[in-house]
Amino acid sequence: MIWDTALTRTFGTRLPIVAGGLQWLADAPYVSAAAHAGIIGFVTAASFATHDDLRAEIRKTRARCGDLPFGVNVSMLPKLVADDQTEDIFRLIADEGVRFIETSGRNPEPYIPLLKDLGFTILHKVPAVKYARKAQAVGVDMVSIVGAECGGHPGMELIGSFVNAAMAGQDIKIPFLIGGGVGHGSQLVAALSMGAAGVIMGTRLLVAEELTAHRDYKQALVDASEGDTALTMGSVRNTIRTLANETTAEVARMEAETPNITIRDLLPLVSGQIGRKAYETGDVSRGMLSAGHALGLTDKIEPMADIIDRIEAQALTGYGHLSGAMRQQEAAE
Repeated sequence: MIWDTALTRTFGTRLPIVAGGLQWLADAPYVSAAAHAGIIGFVTAASFATHDDLRAEIRKTRARCGDLPFGVNVSMLPKLVADDQTEDIFRLIADEGVRFIETSGRNPEPYIPLLKDLGFTILHKVPAVKYARKAQAVGVDMVSIVGAECGGHPGMELIGSFVNAAMAGQDIKIPFLIGGGVGHGSQLVAALSMGAAGVIMGTRLLVAEELTAHRDYKQALVDASEGDTALTMGSVRNTIRTLANETTAEVARMEAETPNITIRDLLPLVSGQIGRKAYETGDVSRGMLSAGHALGLTDKIEPMADIIDRIEAQALTGYGHLSGAMRQQEAAE
């Protein structure tokens, strides 16, 4: 089958799948593995301490990808701060010849003129259709809508992916992707049937052999089920879905027992550096380790290409189910 959607045409991929940016994890080995598997991945700019480090990772990624497409994820802070360097990062990425950008975190409207001048194709990530409408209005090229089932930040409304897909199909005119709990090829077929240009995956790809993380961390995800996640930090309006562990239990306790709790109160537990240590050591008992309901579909550690091949085979089977149902209806008439 030849996959032909706005996503494959825009990014030049074989399959309509995006491997979204992952803090600390979406680096050259991961992103290039995605590219060689026929999808597109995004190096996460926030994972690198300096501009020079980011520039070096982009060059390493290009060397591994060759002519295959990849992009860079820029997670903008929810509020503009005095020393915000987002504009400088955009310029650095453009200087390195990257033309695909994934943005998230806040409304990208202030940066749209610059991004267009720099020649970027802009994929903006949002947690609900109402934000996709706004992103469409300000001029992004494509939007990914991640539902409540996603690992990471599903927003405050916690709208499910299935509902997001149907709503987006009604009134989003630019190409849109669906994410949140997506880890099976049949879901790709379902998303396409509702008007999506493709899907975005995170959790399902965390067990790829090429992911730069300890094997014990990946095995913990294989051993986990769709019920082994926790939602916390809603009290500070920064809801996050992560692997349930000692940290999530403690954060939930503090949220329940501490009036007027602030993010500063939680920071000793939720700092990203703690989670980074888990990726390095394989000890998943501490840290906020983003993971979604697609844990129920992470059944073994294997190369990225094998994961994607299985997802494509599942999609073809799902398409066959759909075609069969339609033939049965025709026979009944």
